[in-house]
Amino acid sequence: MVLAQEATEAEGLSALLVAPSADLVWLAGYEPPPLERLTCLVVRPGRDPVLLVPELERPRAADSPVGKRMETTVWRDGEDPYEALARLLPGEGRFGASDQMWAVHLLGAQRMRPHAEFVPASAVMARLRSVKDPSELELLSRAARGADEAFRKLVDTRLEGLREEEVAVLLGSLLRETGHEEVSFTVVASGPNGASPHHEPGGRAIRAGDPVVLDFGGRVGRYCSDISRTVCVGHAPKGFEEVYDVVREAQEEAFRAVRPGVTGREVDAVAREVIERAGYGERFIHRTGHGIGLEAHESPYISPENEEPLRAGMCFSIEPGIYMEGRFGVRIEDIVAVIETGANRLNRADRDLLTIA
Repeated sequence: MVLAQEATEAEGLSALLVAPSADLVWLAGYEPPPLERLTCLVVRPGRDPVLLVPELERPRAADSPVGKRMETTVWRDGEDPYEALARLLPGEGRFGASDQMWAVHLLGAQRMRPHAEFVPASAVMARLRSVKDPSELELLSRAARGADEAFRKLVDTRLEGLREEEVAVLLGSLLRETGHEEVSFTVVASGPNGASPHHEPGGRAIRAGDPVVLDFGGRVGRYCSDISRTVCVGHAPKGFEEVYDVVREAQEEAFRAVRPGVTGREVDAVAREVIERAGYGERFIHRTGHGIGLEAHESPYISPENEEPLRAGMCFSIEPGIYMEGRFGVRIEDIVAVIETGANRLNRADRDLLTIA
C-alpha cells in the first residue's frame, strides 16, 4: 500500500479511488462483487488508506486481509454513499478513479466534487501491477504449465466429427483437470470460423481438412493463463502451411526482440514486419499482445501505440495472427516474461504444425 501512496503522490493525485476490481485485489487482497452499492478503497498520500463499504458488506470486509490491515468505514442503506465518500476526500484536486469503477459511482463522486479533476487510476495502477514479483511469476508459470498440458491432452483426442462447442467443453474440463480453479474462455474456431479471432464456439462439426484455432485460458490462484495454437484435422487446405509458417516466424521474431528497454511498439513492429513482408499485412488485424496477471488483458500492451519501455518482470502474450476470410485463420500465442537478458516463455506447448485426427 505504501507503494500505491507514493505513486499516487508522484502522479500528482490527491487520492486514488479503487472500486471492486483486480486493482483492489492487488492492493488489498479483497474481492467483493461489483454492485450498485458503493465499495471504494481510498488511498491518500501521507494518510492511512480507508475502505468504504456498505453496511451489509462489513462482515465480509472484516474477515478479509484488508479488514485486518486498515480502517474500514461503512454507509447504510438510505444514506448517500457519495457523501460518505466525500468525507474521506480533500475538497478539491485530481482524483484517480479505477478503470472498472461503475459510471454511476464515478458520477456520484463527481457530483460531490464538481470542481475536481477525475482521471484514470491506471496512470498509477498499471505501472505498479505490470511488473510481477516472484510469487506472481510462479502463479503465472503454473497457469501456463496447466494450459500446456491441457493442449497436449486435447491433441490426443479425435476432433473430426465433434462440434466446436463440444471441444470447448472438453477444453474446459482439461483445464480444470490440469490445475485450473476457473475456466475463463475457450475459443474453438474451425475452418472458415478461424478467420474470426474471437469466434464463439458453435454447432459447426469439425471436418477433415479443417484448420482449428484453439485459444483458451483460466485462473490458478487468481492468476491467468492464455494460450493459442492452430492445428489441422487431416490434410491441410491449400495455402495453409505457408500462412502457418509466416505466423510462426512472426511469433518467434517478436519473442527474440523482447528485452528490457525495448518498447511494446517495437516488439509489435517486428511481428508486423514479418507478416507484411510475406504479403499478409492486411490480414493481421489486431495488436501483437497484451499483458496478463490478475486479468487476462492488462498492461503492458504490445501494440503500435505503446512506447513504454519494457522492464524485467513484465508478462504478456505474443500472439500474431493471419485471418483469411471465408477460409481459415492461424494464431500462435505464448505468454512470456521479460528477464534481464531477454525473455522467457512461460508456455512450452509445441509450436510446430500438428496434424491430428
